Amino acid sequence: MGGVGKTTLVTHVYNTVKEDFNTAAWITVSKAYQVEDLLKQIIRGFQKSDLKGELRVDIVDMERRSLVEIIHDYLRGKRFVLVLDDVWGVDIWFKISDAFPTNSTSRFIITSRIHQVALLANGNCIIELKPLEAHHSWELFCKEAFWKNENKMCPLELNNLAQRFVHKCNGLPIAIACIGRVLSCRSPTYSDWESLYKELELQMTNNVILNVNVVLKVSLEDLPYILKNCFLHCTIFPEDYLIKRKRLIRHWVAEGLIRETEHKTMEELAEGYLYELTNRSLLQVVERNESGRVQSCRMHDIIRLLALTKANEEGFCKVYDGMGSSSAEKTRRLLIHSANIKQLTQPTDLTVRSIYVFSNGLTIDSLRSFLKHFYLLSTLDLQGAQIVELPYEVRNIPSTVGRLQKLEVLDVYNAKLLALPESVSKLRKLRYLHAATIPEINIKGVVAWIGIQVPKSIKYLIGLQALRLVEASSETLCHLGALTQLRTFAITNVQREQCADLCTVIMNMNHLVSLAIMAISEKVTLQLEELCLPPTLSKLELGGQLDKKAMPRIVSSFSDLGNLTLLTLAFSKLDEDSFSCLLTLHGLRGLWVDKAYERKGLHFNAMSFPNLRQLAISDAPQLNSIVIERSALQSLVQLTLVDCPELKALPDGIEHLRTLEKLYLRGASEELTELFQWNEETHESNGNLEKIGHIRRVTVYP
Repeated sequence: MGGVGKTTLVTHVYNTVKEDFNTAAWITVSKAYQVEDLLKQIIRGFQKSDLKGELRVDIVDMERRSLVEIIHDYLRGKRFVLVLDDVWGVDIWFKISDAFPTNSTSRFIITSRIHQVALLANGNCIIELKPLEAHHSWELFCKEAFWKNENKMCPLELNNLAQRFVHKCNGLPIAIACIGRVLSCRSPTYSDWESLYKELELQMTNNVILNVNVVLKVSLEDLPYILKNCFLHCTIFPEDYLIKRKRLIRHWVAEGLIRETEHKTMEELAEGYLYELTNRSLLQVVERNESGRVQSCRMHDIIRLLALTKANEEGFCKVYDGMGSSSAEKTRRLLIHSANIKQLTQPTDLTVRSIYVFSNGLTIDSLRSFLKHFYLLSTLDLQGAQIVELPYEVRNIPSTVGRLQKLEVLDVYNAKLLALPESVSKLRKLRYLHAATIPEINIKGVVAWIGIQVPKSIKYLIGLQALRLVEASSETLCHLGALTQLRTFAITNVQREQCADLCTVIMNMNHLVSLAIMAISEKVTLQLEELCLPPTLSKLELGGQLDKKAMPRIVSSFSDLGNLTLLTLAFSKLDEDSFSCLLTLHGLRGLWVDKAYERKGLHFNAMSFPNLRQLAISDAPQLNSIVIERSALQSLVQLTLVDCPELKALPDGIEHLRTLEKLYLRGASEELTELFQWNEETHESNGNLEKIGHIRRVTVYP
């Protein structure tokens, strides 16, 4: 049944074994799947582990036959593992099986609630998960309800009541976790716990639905009002959708769900709410970044169904999935999950304030005719919609009605938008403008993004907090200085002669948290000696050459940034001296050096980078030795070395990195690659590998 822990178990196994295969992919299958879309999902899944770049293809307009051929050709001769999670019908396998070459060493893992689906596997390959036994249920409950206590044990005076809570959950881990986390947020007193138990009994008396839904409903009703609305807002995302933290926070802020206080910004409050929802097990954390912050999350399908029911009851949002006719009336939020919006009845009321598009098949004409009905729109999210220009209804705002002047979020990430019209200046309430585009052909480094041209009227959008990614021009730089409230700013195609003006512009942005500067080409030097960055900055990306003589001055200004944790450098042309300047950045947790180091030796002094968790060095053609002194890099978890053809040995001192869990090597010398080759006759690897025996995952490609 749902919530018994199928996906949790498979996730653990998948993460443990995937490194033993040449490639791996995890696909969540929706009930209303389309074969072509599923095949595209599979390709994108394998692309994530395709570190050699063998699967770089544009699949947007491909038909089934071509998609099958691409998958088959890519997997031929490879050992692979593919997870198909939450499959609802046996027909799925028969519709896609011809895409996979016959290979006895590869593995398919399917999770399902349907017994007939399980029969696709051999009898000895079927695992039926049952609800937890009583002692395991109790163990999980105590872990969740008393996670703040060191011993995680239930106080004696609450023991009987706690046992009754556990009994109501019928052994379902999802229910136990939710009710346990709710209780962990209450004071551990009998009266407080008893009131929640009485509410649970009342719900079960008045409700005929499954007990697990009752438990989840009580968990939902226990949320404070603001947190409840933030949670219901998560239902706008399709089933099993991977929700990015930054995108979710933008939505909450734009929807007016967050109210700024004297001591915290809206973004800080929103992140606190996200932490609270994950802490209550209402959202599942999928990824964390180098700083331990939630990077992406997902809503369990059982919880989502319950939340959708509640959202419909309260008129919170309405989903259009293309199945039959529907109306956009009597809702503030409209979610479009289908490209066919002709059957979506045009509204006669003006209640819609937000539109979220999750389909990349919408045409500009259909979107244009549809949008003209929404005069009070405050959020328009077109992320991934694959349009080449903004609809007329956004580009030309009639002054007589002030159309879309309440717009706060314009998210056209990867929508292939090249320029903003002059009339964007009328969107005075706009707070977030995201318009970066991934190029058709991948280019190495942080400069692999296409920016957007903005008009001079951008200066009137003084409330903007995020602007990413802007094409630099002398005219544009004259007007960006007015955007003093920016927290996220990214600019590309910067020329050397523009650097002085750019430094002046950035120094007006006193609230910056994330900054990216990318030169027009890797041969251009970014002259940033005069740049003084605000203490709020935590993430910095620089793409372009850096003046070696000016490096001490540049980095010394970075050293004053107590919040700087993530640094990316591309094409910087660093040498030993200029790189050693970086060693003073003790707060860094992530450092990426891409085609930026030009010398033979790289030395990490004792005590350098004490908090660094991720280090990646790529495209260093001269690098032949790395020395890590004892007590250097003592927090390092992941080390990545890519395209260092002269590197003939493992880093000297790598055995001292006791926290290192992942080592990834690709494009090193033949001598170094051969160290990892398995001897088929003796079943032994090279003895020189003893120094990395403590590392859990070592991945090596020629």
